[in-house]
Amino acid sequence: EGSLAGSAFTSVNTAFSSSVGKELLRFTCIEGRDFLNTPPMKTVRFGGTVAETFINLMCHKSLNTWNETLLMSESILLITNLVEEYLAFLGNLVSAQTVYLCACLRMVVSHFIPKRVRICEGGVDISDSDDDDENLPRNFDRCHQALQVIARYVPSTSRFLMPILHEKFPFVQKSSRTLECYVHNLLRVTVYIPSIRREVLEVIIGKMLKLDVSASRSEIEEVEENAMQNQTEESAEEGLFDMDEDVSADKSCRTGVMTHPVAERLDTLMAVVMAYIRDICHVNGKHTNGDLYRDLLSVFDKLILPTHASSHVQYTVFYLCSFRQALAEAFLDHLWKILQSPSQPAVLRQAAAGYMGSFLARAKFIPVATVRACLDLLLPWIHHYIDSQDSSGRQACCDVNLHGPFYTACQSVFYIIIFKHKAILEGNMKKGLAYLQSLNLERVVMCQLNPLKVCLSSVTSVFAAITRKYQVVFCYTIIERNSRNTLPVVHSSTGGDRVTTNTNPLDSFFPFDPYLLKRSGQLIEPLYQVWEEPADTELHSTKTGQQEDEDDFLCGETPQAEGVVGMTPGSYDSNLRSPSSVGSPPVAFQRPF
Repeated sequence: EGSLAGSAFTSVNTAFSSSVGKELLRFTCIEGRDFLNTPPMKTVRFGGTVAETFINLMCHKSLNTWNETLLMSESILLITNLVEEYLAFLGNLVSAQTVYLCACLRMVVSHFIPKRVRICEGGVDISDSDDDDENLPRNFDRCHQALQVIARYVPSTSRFLMPILHEKFPFVQKSSRTLECYVHNLLRVTVYIPSIRREVLEVIIGKMLKLDVSASRSEIEEVEENAMQNQTEESAEEGLFDMDEDVSADKSCRTGVMTHPVAERLDTLMAVVMAYIRDICHVNGKHTNGDLYRDLLSVFDKLILPTHASSHVQYTVFYLCSFRQALAEAFLDHLWKILQSPSQPAVLRQAAAGYMGSFLARAKFIPVATVRACLDLLLPWIHHYIDSQDSSGRQACCDVNLHGPFYTACQSVFYIIIFKHKAILEGNMKKGLAYLQSLNLERVVMCQLNPLKVCLSSVTSVFAAITRKYQVVFCYTIIERNSRNTLPVVHSSTGGDRVTTNTNPLDSFFPFDPYLLKRSGQLIEPLYQVWEEPADTELHSTKTGQQEDEDDFLCGETPQAEGVVGMTPGSYDSNLRSPSSVGSPPVAFQRPF
């Protein structure tokens, strides 16, 4: 290391670390970028007068004087040829002196975000990202060129890179731009180092889930509704005087921005991830998404499925499955296996049933044949469960903790029929009715476990109205009897039966509730089935006279009775107040890179 070459390698590495960080890695906008059509990496060779000059400049510097050297070399590193020569130096360095590998990786990854600048306003220093350099997309390209060089020379790069990517991930409360740049660059790394894609997706989705669960649906809707009202009032006041077309155009551009700060950050990241999914799945007009599906499904099992009250991150799987029917069917089969597996925790089996029902109800791209195939799996399982209780010789009771997967499966069946009964019946009403009757739904609602008492009352009321209309099953006698029965639901414990106010630890929900984020929502809107209440169906329910939202047949109910298999608190009640939550506003989707 004391040799001339060793000293030069060391100094060059450090020079790149500072100079590229200051001069080559600034960013204004990543729109128009994609993950697959990036500039190809140039093949470079070390040698020539530029390299010799650089060695002469740097060789007299020791490891302890790197910072001074960096200041001297900043302007030199702006020369394109020198950058190319440096990349060759970098490859030689990490291959000859692997002790510098992690240091080089940290240096490159640290420049995946715009540099921080300090702005003094009113005597107060404000730190913010530098978004004023048009060269930042090109500078990010240089970072990825450097990583590609390192990966070429050191095959084990991925093993050392992944912990660094996790370590350098910005705090989730950073600006949307900072998070957007970092996530974009992480995903871009997976294009040329695919072996780390599953781990990268796990890191990104884990961060996104933190944002998702930290802002409830009702909170987002309230903030967005207030902002819309304020904007309407301001427009009304300024309308008579504001004749500036530029101002009007600026207001139009801002409509795609979420007012809620957490929702805005999440919307930005969802747009980046979904654009990545689209680009990876469509290479040269061909679908090549099998590997991505397996990686994303693994992350779904590990992070998304066990997470309660997430509202948007799960739509990454929804969006991926929309590209091919085989993927959607594989996802449903995966959920079905979790639901029926006794070895799985009950909370995950309930979550799987909720995902299965919500996916079948809301995905427009699911054909009716697949819906029927899933009902043909769910109903026999439900009937078998009823048989096992009847043959046990014990009096069955409404114990949500004991029978949670059963109740969630029943609620999912009711939910699927609510949304898909028209598709089942259209074309041939006689065959459709015969199919619904073959499901023997009457036995389900009449059994001792009494799912109509446990499932969400607003779901059962709409289910009852639809099945009565087509004379498939009559539920109102049981619903009225349940409403008169005020005895609390109990569950068993070691010390005997006891009453509890939280008999369902999952508080099960329909994970594909209407999508609230504006920009990324433009990709979901054409794939999403909104609720359309039949005009001739009279809902036999205790409505309060409130005007229903077009995608809210649940009348804003949040179950208060003990033992009710409820939905995510606030997932439907606030929809009554915010029509904007239905689907997505007509804002043109802007690609994030």
